[in-house]
Amino acid sequence: MSKVILVTGASSGIGKGIATFLHEKGYHVYGTSRKPKNIENYPFKLIALDVLKIETIKNAVNFIINKEGRLDVLVNNAGMGITGPIEDTPSEEMKAVFDTNFFGAIDVLKTVLPQMRLQKSGTIINVTSFAGYMGLPFRGMYSATKGALELVTEATSMEVKGFGIKVVSVAPGDFATNIAQGRYHTPVFEDSAYREDYKTNLDIIDADVTGGMNPIEMAKTVYKIINAKNPKIHYKVGNLLEKFSIVLKRILPDRLYEKILMNHYKL
Repeated sequence: MSKVILVTGASSGIGKGIATFLHEKGYHVYGTSRKPKNIENYPFKLIALDVLKIETIKNAVNFIINKEGRLDVLVNNAGMGITGPIEDTPSEEMKAVFDTNFFGAIDVLKTVLPQMRLQKSGTIINVTSFAGYMGLPFRGMYSATKGALELVTEATSMEVKGFGIKVVSVAPGDFATNIAQGRYHTPVFEDSAYREDYKTNLDIIDADVTGGMNPIEMAKTVYKIINAKNPKIHYKVGNLLEKFSIVLKRILPDRLYEKILMNHYKL
């Protein structure tokens, strides 16, 4: 029987790539968007879901269960980016990105768990980020949301294992998507102490995304996880340098690793 899969944030970017790939593999795929439009342009079913509105989460999950009778996989992908010096970034924007990337993802996870417990099976894949493994300058709040989701993945995995449910994370590095368009950018304030460094880093961040990997690589990894009998807890999808950076963080003294990052970001 073909698995039923829910992919949040599937109207563009990595989410769309994952949903399209899994649909082509023969799965019953439901992608979500806050405001679905031009749905005829999507090969999979695109339905409404806003991770900030619990009723829309419940409605989407119930719609799938009522139609399919089950829900086998959640790809918890919906999220947003944020840049800015910690000192300059408005607190309300910091809270907003946590509400989306962290609490929103948890609300979707909590909504699908009762059905998966009833089935005694299911896979939850939380999409995090390489940024969640390190505090990146001018992306500290984004790093914080994804790092927090990595830890919740570990905790939830242990809590639900007895129900036959697998919980894993998959962390993408830089991918060629339109994430920059939906990212909150703290303005470059003329009187900011960080003005020049922040301006330089915005260019570096955008260049990294433009030169990033094809989202199909994320889709292939998700496909691998879905079909693994005993998947790992953490997966990382990035180039060799990105993967090596995480290894270095584990083995180098903190200040030496910090110096390497600062050199990369021209600080």
